[in-house]
Formats: sequence, C-alpha cells, structure tokens
Amino acid sequence: MIPARSSRGSVITDAQPKRSRPSPEDLAQLKRLFAFTKPYRRYLILGILAVGVASLLGLVFPAMVRELFNSAFLSEGDMGKLNLIALSMLVVFALQAFFNYFRTYYLALVGEGVVADLRKKVFEHLMSLPISFFESRKTGEITSRLSSDVTTVQAVVSQALAQFLSQGITLVGGTIYLCFLNYKLTLVMLAVLPAVIIAGSYFGRQLRKVSTGFQDKVADANASAEEAITGIRIVKSFTAEKLESERYGEKIASSYEVALRRAKIRALFIPSIIMAMFIGISTVLWVGGRLVIAGELPGGDLIAFLLLTVFVAGSIGSFTGLYSQFQEALGASKRIFELLDERSDLAKTEEPLQLSQSQGEVRFEQVSFRYGDRGEENVLKDINLHARPGEVIALVGPSGSGKSTLVSLIPRFYDPSEGNIYLDGKPLSHISLENLRGHIGIVPQESQLFSGTIFENIRYGRPEASFDEVIMAAKAANADEFISAFPQGYETIVGERGIKLSGGQRQRVAIARALLKNPRILILDEATSSLDSESEALVQEALEHLMQGRTTFVIAHRLSTIRNADRILVLEDGNFIQEGTHESLLVQGGLYKELHDKQFNTSQ
Repeated sequence: MIPARSSRGSVITDAQPKRSRPSPEDLAQLKRLFAFTKPYRRYLILGILAVGVASLLGLVFPAMVRELFNSAFLSEGDMGKLNLIALSMLVVFALQAFFNYFRTYYLALVGEGVVADLRKKVFEHLMSLPISFFESRKTGEITSRLSSDVTTVQAVVSQALAQFLSQGITLVGGTIYLCFLNYKLTLVMLAVLPAVIIAGSYFGRQLRKVSTGFQDKVADANASAEEAITGIRIVKSFTAEKLESERYGEKIASSYEVALRRAKIRALFIPSIIMAMFIGISTVLWVGGRLVIAGELPGGDLIAFLLLTVFVAGSIGSFTGLYSQFQEALGASKRIFELLDERSDLAKTEEPLQLSQSQGEVRFEQVSFRYGDRGEENVLKDINLHARPGEVIALVGPSGSGKSTLVSLIPRFYDPSEGNIYLDGKPLSHISLENLRGHIGIVPQESQLFSGTIFENIRYGRPEASFDEVIMAAKAANADEFISAFPQGYETIVGERGIKLSGGQRQRVAIARALLKNPRILILDEATSSLDSESEALVQEALEHLMQGRTTFVIAHRLSTIRNADRILVLEDGNFIQEGTHESLLVQGGLYKELHDKQFNTSQ
C-alpha cells in the first residue's frame, strides 16, 4: 500500500531503517526493477559493451601521456615520435567518441522504453483495482506515482548500470596501472578510500530517508491541487480560491522544507567527497614530487600517475553519487511496487464464466454488506430481491438507507459481506468481471464525460460502433438536436468532465452512451435529480427509450419519475420495509406515503 494518511490528509511515512549496505529486500527490489529491461536486453548489452570499450580507451590516454613525457620529450626532441603519439591520441579520442555515441543512444533507448512500459503497467494495474481502492486514495497521490516516482527510477534503470560498469573499469583498471607505475604512491592514494566510503555510506542513508519524505510531500501537494482543480466550480462558488491557494502553498512549503534538507545533505555530501579526493591527490603530488627529485620516479610516470589518480578519484566520487542515486530510486520504486502489489478484494474463480447473452434476471439472497473502513455495522441487512427479466424496479428511501450501495453490488463494485447475488441463476463471483459489466449500463446522477469529442464519449461503451449507430443512439436519447446545433456537431470538444455542456446535455450524452452499449441490465442512480424541469422532461423521455425491454433498477428522490415502475421497494436503515406499486403504496401508507406527501406539499 502507498503511505497511510492522517485524518488531516498529510502523508504518514514509516521511519527508514538505518543501514550502511543494501538489504536483501533492496537487492530484490532492484532486481525486480531491472526485470523491466528484458524487452530491451539486446540494446542494453550493446550499450554496456560500448561503455566498456569507451572506458578502456579512456585509460589509454594516461599511458600515452607517460610515453610522451618519458620518451618523446626526453629523446632529444624526437619530432617523429611526438607526431605519432599525437596522431594516436586523436585516433583514441575519435574511437572513444564513437563508442560514447552508441552508449548514449542505446542506454537512452532502454531508459525511455522501460519508463514507458513501467507507466503503462502501473496504469493498467490501477485500472484493474476495485472501487474501494480509489475511495481510500487521493487522485493526485496516485498520479504522482505515475509521474515523478517513475521518472526518479529512470536514470537508475538506464544510466546507473552503465555508469557503475564504466567507473568500475576505470577504478579497477586505473588502480592496477597505478600499482604498475609505483606501488608506494598507490598505497598513499588508496589510504583516502576508507574516509570516502564511510562518508558516502552515511550521507547515502540520510539522503534516502529525506528523498522518500520529499516524494511523499510532493504527492500530498499534487493530491490537494488535483482536488481543487477538479472541483473548481465549487471552489469559485464558495470564493475559496484563497483558501485553496493557502492550503496548496502550505503543502508546497512543507515539501520545500524537506527539499532544503535534501539540498543541505547533498551540499555537505559532494564537497566532503571532493575534499577527501583532493587531499589524496595533493598527498600523492607531494610524495611523488619527492620521488622524482630523488630520481626514483620518471617525471612522465608522475604525470601519468596524477592523471590516473584523478580518474580513479572521479570513479570513487561517482560511486558515492551512484549510491545516493540508488537510494533515491529505492524509495521511489518502493512506492511503485506497492501499487503493483495491490490486489483486488473481489473474489475470483480460476475459470470465470462468459455469458454470451443475458436474460437480465437478478436475484439477491440474504445479502448483507458493510464498508470495512466505516465500522462493523451493516449498511444492507439480509436483503432478498428477485428482479425478473425486463422488470423496472424503483428503490426509494431516505439518504443513507442503502439504495446506491445495493445497486453497486450488481456490477460488483463491491462484493457482499454475506449472502449471494445471481445473474440468470449464476453467482456473480463466477462470472468474468469484464463480461458481467458488459451486460450492465449505468447512468449516474452526475454523468462523467471524458475530455474529447461528443462522438468519442458516446462511442466509449462500444468503440467499434459506426457513426450511423452513434447518431441513432443520440436521437433515441434526445441528444441529436442539440449536438447538431453545435458548429462542430459530433466533433465538438466537451472539455474535462464535460464542463462545456449543460447538466441536461451531459445526461443525454450519457444516456446515448448507454443506449449504444445496449446493456441487458440498466441502473439509473437519480439520473434526473439535478436537472431543471425542461431538461428533466427531455432526459426522462430518453430514459423511457433506454429502459424498454431491459431489467432496470431506478433510484429516485423525485417520486413522480417512478410512478410507472413495476415494483417500488422502500429501504430504511438497510432493510426493505415496503414493496408494491405507486398506487398500492399510497393506499398502504407508511414511509412511502410520507415521502410522497412531503414532496407534494413542498411543491405547492
């Protein structure tokens, strides 16, 4: 799971254990991360080979400089030898540039490919998770995992491995060559290594902990911004722009404080390593100079030794930088894999049923349900219901009585806590989720349209539908007239969440979308409650087209819209307390008549 949140919405992170070396868990995490390189293994190998060759060519340069000083300069100005060495250097540099080109290209190809695959895999997995998962997470937090966290691991997957190899070759090859030149100076140079390693280990631990906290703070700020932007109309209607700006500002300020701590650690880390390296170089220069003066070391060997020392010191510095990079990536990849490890709480069978057609018969048998995060009290209690094919069933009751929860169990947004639900005599848990939901159409109170054209939104439920089929569905939904009046017609952009359309227009597009899907079971969740009288009449007429021949569950607060329902079920505190037609329930009295009379009296 991604980090839990306090009641005020701030991220709660577990303290990071202090350790100086990667744990088995870290290694397993990195192994899992590098598994994403498998489709690009050929390019990765070519890139690593190019890294190896370029690194080895880099070690040739100090050897040429040594030869230049010890031979060409000291052999009475041998111009021919000087020209040969200079030409050889140009050839080496050209070859190194050639291999560096392939290194950069192939590793960039691997890195970008892995990041794209990782994002697709995470998003695909997110789409497979149940509604309950998204109810307990903020959208901005999830999108932060898809964006910033994946970007953080990109460099490790593509460049870090190559850098590790490159610097490893330089470190090992350079150290061997240093020993060949002068083992005494080599021991002096290596004496600084323990200090560098200890410093790198300490700062790496601190950097990982702070970087993890920073990612959490950024995710929290993104979540706050996402909520404000999504609900911008509410924000503006309550003139809460300043409040939202202050709230976002506080979260950004909090992330800024963590970023400053990270910058402080980096600011201490890098100069400390550089200082340690230059102390080592200065010491080598002092000891080597004494050896040259004493005639125990040729001047060209000292110059080559200094160049190699810089190379080796740079490798050590790079390793400490790579270590901190790995620490940051471990924190980011941990969150990514936590998302990938989330599993649906909906029951599955090994070979789910595929219903080619459905009669639309729905049966509840002693169904109870509770939301685990809202206490142990059942929202629905021992529900028994038999909806016959083509029957229109209306659900009525006060807010919180369980109406929306009941219809949410039919497409298996949740599974019952107790009891079973059947479609055409088969348990819902035995039917493929995709197949089950393919037989169900839903028109909610606030229809969700997606940014894009009206045509794309109507065809959302059946992407293979033709243009003529889309128009027929729009006509049946009383939407064709207003769509055709737009300058771009069906190619009109609706804006994010359909913001460019009115409420009645959005509902009719949603009804057209459901009509085109042609579901056997229809769920209407207060589909007209937020509309004005004119829009309601148009939408109600469209709904009547939609309900024809389908098993329909209607949730309605406006009782005038369900007068013609075959059965009306009255819910209170998760139980059915009344059942009948509109007329029989009025005669019966009780809660239904109370709700009816209240609406009637209110309308006078």
